[in-house]
Amino acid sequence: MKAMKWVPDRVLIVFVLLLLSLYVTSSHHQNTDQKTVSSEIHVTKRVQTNDQDAKVFYKHTWPRMKFGWKIIVGSIIGFLGSAFGTVGGVGGGGIFVPMLTLIVGFDAKSATAISKCMITGGAAATVFYNLKQRHPTLDMPVIDYDLALLFQPMLMLGISVGVAFNVIFPDWLITALLIVVFIGLSVNAFLKGVQTWKKETILKKEARQNVRLNVLSDTAGTSNADHPQTESHINTNQTRRKVSVMENVCWKELGILVSVWILILALQIGKNYTRNCSALYWVLNLLQVPVTVGTSLYEAVLLQKGKRVIASKGDEQRRLHVWKLMVYCTCGLMAGIIGGLLGLGGGFILGPLFIGLGIPPQVSSATSTFAMTFSASMSVVEYYLLKRFPVPYALYFVAVATAAALVGQHLVRKVIAILGRTSLIIFILALTVFVSGISLGGVGIANLIKRIEKKENMGFGDLCSYRVRS
Repeated sequence: MKAMKWVPDRVLIVFVLLLLSLYVTSSHHQNTDQKTVSSEIHVTKRVQTNDQDAKVFYKHTWPRMKFGWKIIVGSIIGFLGSAFGTVGGVGGGGIFVPMLTLIVGFDAKSATAISKCMITGGAAATVFYNLKQRHPTLDMPVIDYDLALLFQPMLMLGISVGVAFNVIFPDWLITALLIVVFIGLSVNAFLKGVQTWKKETILKKEARQNVRLNVLSDTAGTSNADHPQTESHINTNQTRRKVSVMENVCWKELGILVSVWILILALQIGKNYTRNCSALYWVLNLLQVPVTVGTSLYEAVLLQKGKRVIASKGDEQRRLHVWKLMVYCTCGLMAGIIGGLLGLGGGFILGPLFIGLGIPPQVSSATSTFAMTFSASMSVVEYYLLKRFPVPYALYFVAVATAAALVGQHLVRKVIAILGRTSLIIFILALTVFVSGISLGGVGIANLIKRIEKKENMGFGDLCSYRVRS
């Protein structure tokens, strides 16, 4: 932790420099052609309901980069969203998108693209922070690479399927699913947090009683220094041997995940340059199946044979049954489908899922953030090639999210070290998911009301006729 004491000061300096650079940039834009004001093209979603030839044309809304109250409020909300989101292992996209649309003024699709950039920046900073961190109770990295290797490929496959469903399903159905899923996840996480809090309270009471008994059993000549009466030993972040980053990273598993990331990214980029529902389009989609399923199946076979274990659960001596591995892979696939359908990263699903599987909160947060880095960064590359977001705005908000992630991780670990309660991570996760569900649900309902007033088509879409024009 001593190595990280520089984080808040350095982050504050970087943040101030970013605001100054933003002010200079805005001043430059004000001195340029005033016609740029009219470049804030409003969303025009035109639906032609001629039988089966419905085509959706889309134009972005990119507000001018101007230093003012919108940037300040957006930066504060983005900072808090990234800090809480990365600590909970959910990224914070459910907070970023409403902030970018309602406050800064982006259209929904551009806001989603910038949100992915912010998630990637915060997740990458969190992974960097966690590379030297160890498991709270076991002698292993805090990131469970075997757990990530089992879930991540299926998550990426599910996201591809969910994105297709997002185009097909009507907005009212997506909004309803979003509200139900997020409220359900937040309530479940909160109840799990309460349960963990009660267990920690019992452990702390037992530890105090043991300390008192040890002190009373001491002879008069025994020094009390040998039996400290503090609760530091109850702390779940026990002091462990320090290891280097090279030793703390499972390079083989990381290499496999990076290889899968590159292959899926190449297939997704190729798919973007093909005509929807063409033969090549379906071939590129189906090629994702052997890559992702094969990787998860490889890890599942090793876990079933006992050659590898999900050690973060304390299952070092146990083999996982086939049915349980199938459930895990299915959960990863469903998490990706839900994430892609609702337009969010898989972290909102993986975080609560890992908690429900009995993974320690620190490991759950670190591993879900690690997995989320791959899926979010893949989306960023695709959005960049498709020119779906303004680079200056994205860089600024990425810097805000990165700074917030480092500060959030540093402060929360200090609080946990003092209080000895890892349940705080679960409560932060529940709060972030709940706020995201309410904010996204509110935005979705408002958009639905506008579409109803304009008497726009509210039915299911056609994947084969969907087009985006930047």
